[in-house]
Amino acid sequence: MPKMSELELILTGKTEHHIHWLTSNIGIHHEMLSAFEQLKLAAKTAGVELAIASGFRSFDRQLSIWQNKFSGVTAIKNDANEILAVDQLSEREKIHAIMLFSALPGGSRHHWGCDIDVYAKNLLPQGQSLALEPWEYQASGHFYPLSVWLAEHAKEFGFFLPYDKFRGGVAQEPWHLSYMPLSQQYQALYTESILAKALSNADIQGKALLLKLLPELYRRYIVNIAEV
Repeated sequence: MPKMSELELILTGKTEHHIHWLTSNIGIHHEMLSAFEQLKLAAKTAGVELAIASGFRSFDRQLSIWQNKFSGVTAIKNDANEILAVDQLSEREKIHAIMLFSALPGGSRHHWGCDIDVYAKNLLPQGQSLALEPWEYQASGHFYPLSVWLAEHAKEFGFFLPYDKFRGGVAQEPWHLSYMPLSQQYQALYTESILAKALSNADIQGKALLLKLLPELYRRYIVNIAEV
């Protein structure tokens, strides 16, 4: 296989050179730091303490998530938050079930460092764990004020929600923010062949079928996002 370029390494999560680490395990693209700090300050002024649950995610981390779900170590849930019986799914069904909530390694926007999962620290009820599930961000959920604020103000700081609703691919993710000035560039440069190369070089479960289905998976899950 030909060697991956620096850009391809960024696009597929195989380098951390573009990442600024906020904590030991949460990093974001260094060119997004200022915009995020401004967004966070504005939210705090409105009574919302914005925090990052997940930022940059490497290829290896995404691969671990995939392997655990594919093998049944980690539960796979449907859009009704019900756990699926993995042993009753065909390999094709399993791939689609995983990709509803979890990206392919090499195909996650979290590799880019400009996409983050957010919540409001001060709105999480005491003693309750963060679930990152849609109900938390809906009208009866504790993060609803965050959803309302982001809908009104995120774009002022260059952010948008790529998975604002279900479009037949990735499930609705009201917590997933993307920094448009960077993510638009990366989206334009990202191709199916880059993903194919990353998967071909990986020891990933379901590999043969993944590569066979890749054109469909790319259209349905990778580029099927909200218009900016």
